[in-house]
Amino acid sequence: MVGPPPASGGGGAGRAVLWAALGALVASAAWAAGVFLIAGADKADLAGYTAPSNLCNAIDYSSFKEEYPTNDGAPTRNRLEDDALDEGLCSISLKKTTSTYADAYLYAQLDLHKKTDPGPEFTAAWKNYGDSHTGYDVETVTGIGDEAYLVSNDTTSGSSSGSLYATLAVRDGWVTYTMSYSAYYSSYDADTDPPTLDEVSDMLRTDTRTTLADLKD
Repeated sequence: MVGPPPASGGGGAGRAVLWAALGALVASAAWAAGVFLIAGADKADLAGYTAPSNLCNAIDYSSFKEEYPTNDGAPTRNRLEDDALDEGLCSISLKKTTSTYADAYLYAQLDLHKKTDPGPEFTAAWKNYGDSHTGYDVETVTGIGDEAYLVSNDTTSGSSSGSLYATLAVRDGWVTYTMSYSAYYSSYDADTDPPTLDEVSDMLRTDTRTTLADLKD
């Protein structure tokens, strides 16, 4: 898969391309697993979650704000409400105080599956993600939801060049949530240390736990 677009590509254009790229990634995972909304006999286990009208206002990403304190005044969002599926999408530009353009991006997606248990397909898509996408590592994460996986691609080699991508994908009952971070570190100043994969992974874990707790009734 082609990596995320450079953060220096400009505000609106860069965000639009990133939205398409990350949307395609999530869509490809769903497609690979054969997630089709076919009505089932089982009652949906939504684990107490509700779908907010605006996911951008509902997610917590406070762990990233020390590194990127400038607020995105116009995050991109979308929402679907249907008998089979409630879905919320949000894309946020992350900027350092001195930056003109976005230095990184966050993408979040919440799905409440109301007709079909997403469990087997979710596992197949994310647990095996590295088998079908060259250069991606997959780590099983415990203590968040019923199952969770951290998918990452890091070409930075601990330097301020290259790109870093990480997604934390969580299933809790029939609810799935993904939070993705994407950045090209060439946009950083030479004397500035960008966050490492370990740091980004900790941020994703922390903010995902808080967000899922907040989304429950």
